[in-house]
Amino acid sequence: MAEAGAHLTSTVVNEQPSIFEVLAQESLMEAVRPALRHAVKVLTESNPSHFGLIWKCFDELYLLLDVLLQNHFLSQCSASFSENFYGLKRVSGGRRLPARLGLHKSSHWWSLLLLCLVPYLRAKLEVMLARQREEEDFSIRLPQTRKQRLYRTAVAAYPYVSSAWQSWIFCQQLLFVFGVSRTHSPLLWLANVRLARLTTQDLRDSQWKTSCSPRPANGRLVNSLGFSGLGLAIMEIEFYFNILRYKRSVEKSTSIPYIWLDVLHVA
Repeated sequence: MAEAGAHLTSTVVNEQPSIFEVLAQESLMEAVRPALRHAVKVLTESNPSHFGLIWKCFDELYLLLDVLLQNHFLSQCSASFSENFYGLKRVSGGRRLPARLGLHKSSHWWSLLLLCLVPYLRAKLEVMLARQREEEDFSIRLPQTRKQRLYRTAVAAYPYVSSAWQSWIFCQQLLFVFGVSRTHSPLLWLANVRLARLTTQDLRDSQWKTSCSPRPANGRLVNSLGFSGLGLAIMEIEFYFNILRYKRSVEKSTSIPYIWLDVLHVA
């Protein structure tokens, strides 16, 4: 975090973020979904009658919350939630624009679509393919229709498609490290945006806009506070999820009594 914020006080501004910053903001959002899923699963196991519907529709509810959260930060900060957390912004079409000017309309909607819909479709596809593999492993092979054969072909081809996608991401990150590419992710390239660090001028413009703007209506104030609280809640859930994951790994690798692990967890 110190490295990420050092550019705000430096006289020489390096606009392009480092590979460590962009990977850190990606890992933040990748950890949110499993953290929330685990929290909902625990609530469902403790009270199925109240939280069973939430667990059943978790992916759709998460997509809705993700769209609202990302759209808010894209509109207000020209960045996603995780990018704004690490002091980054999105710049449209290779231009260097202050964060207050926002993204171009097309870049905004493409960014929102790729940020929210792609992870949702990928998660649903992986669940569907895992279910299909289980059915093939434990079911009797019967004569299949043409549609079923095509479906099996798609299931068999998915690992190769996924490997090709991961290879593209790796090559893009490698080009980004050596300064050949301005984007580290194919999704940013498809949205026609790139990441840049927030400058002191961006922060001054944001403070000036906040101080000179009229007092917001109650609805807008509640809306802004709600999104800020949602962002803090997401970070807290991720923090406790990482603690729980570390606790379980310690249980498997050491012989520390469970009561002492509880003490470490509370501390």
